[in-house]
Amino acid sequence: MLRTMAGRVSPALPARTVVGARKLTTANPLPAMFLRGGTSKGIFLRRTDLPEDPNDWTPIFQGIMGSPDPQYRRQLNGMGGGVSSLSKICVVGLPSPERASEVDVEYTFVQVGIEDGTLDLSGNCGNLSSMIGVFALDEGLCSPRHVEKEANLARVRSYNTNTDKVIDTTFPISLSDGKQVAALDIPQVEMAGVPGKASRIVLQFVNPGGARTGKLLPTGSPVDVLEFENGSSVSQIPASLVDATNPTVFIASQHLSSLLGIEGGRESPGIQFTSPEVEAVLERIRQAGAVKMGLDPSAKAQPKIAVLSQPRSDAGDTDIVIHALSMGVLHKAVPMTVGLCLGVASGVEGTLAQDIVTKARSRAGALHGDMLRIRHPGGIVEVGADFAEDGAVLNAQVVRTGRRLMKGVVWW
Repeated sequence: MLRTMAGRVSPALPARTVVGARKLTTANPLPAMFLRGGTSKGIFLRRTDLPEDPNDWTPIFQGIMGSPDPQYRRQLNGMGGGVSSLSKICVVGLPSPERASEVDVEYTFVQVGIEDGTLDLSGNCGNLSSMIGVFALDEGLCSPRHVEKEANLARVRSYNTNTDKVIDTTFPISLSDGKQVAALDIPQVEMAGVPGKASRIVLQFVNPGGARTGKLLPTGSPVDVLEFENGSSVSQIPASLVDATNPTVFIASQHLSSLLGIEGGRESPGIQFTSPEVEAVLERIRQAGAVKMGLDPSAKAQPKIAVLSQPRSDAGDTDIVIHALSMGVLHKAVPMTVGLCLGVASGVEGTLAQDIVTKARSRAGALHGDMLRIRHPGGIVEVGADFAEDGAVLNAQVVRTGRRLMKGVVWW
């Protein structure tokens, strides 16, 4: 459903009519906040300002982001930035009555396609999830569920509709005009890909296993062999299909290098992840993994695919190396839900991740405690996961930072 425009739209026009199953009037411009969460940026909207039916969001979100843009892929007509990490929207509102006693707010994450303008609601964004609690407090949607008064920390519990999962965010607060607000400018931590230090936001995914498929290991096996068409032949590659926070297809660089005819692939130095040929192969592998997991292979946002490598022998600060793709393109860092999924996968016996981490730590003769240190193209991130005695994943956690960038209105 594409929006149409006849002539110039007057800035004073209070509303636009969206035609779907029924007529709806939606304000134009819309109240909005523009926030950075981790290594992503996105538009945050209140649920009550949008049509009730998500099917009617398409022209609104396309207009906000400047999609579709098949020719230039820059989204210059909107708030998007021409890459997947900048083409995101979070819709936040009060929890449904049946969840009101368990969570403070609920939200839906939307990935907006750059070229085709498709709205993908199949997964969650870990980076932007870190700012849901901040937005909820700023907008007066809730009060903190728990406050540590001595440490000036607040925790907001949210429900993600995409994955049917609960997420806790804990962050510093201060008083402003008698109101508790998030204090995001305390120089506490620095994260790879973002300059400077900012306040520590602890993001914890509660019971993250089976976010989309209902199972931590959708096939029941820590390693599967995927078959896919590769030119005129059928190729095979081992893969760990893991569903925690978001489903991900993990493959090893040494297996990918062998498939591509590249030597010395243990540390993936020879793989050109941005080449069209490699991108095409990885997309076919991702689609084969999606089928195995019982997911739609045509949905570009889920599952993600990531290539895992052993760290260099002199990299004592790293447990594992990752190159992850988002919407078919190499991510400049790592999608946070993929990093969290890797943190869980490394604790599951028999997975490719667990094998690489065990060997790397044994070779380095060092342990990094409960946190997994992941090296990605932009630096290092630490993630953690807690397991029950029966192997069930209790939670997955990571530290993020965030910043308010704009509050006002956005035209669509």
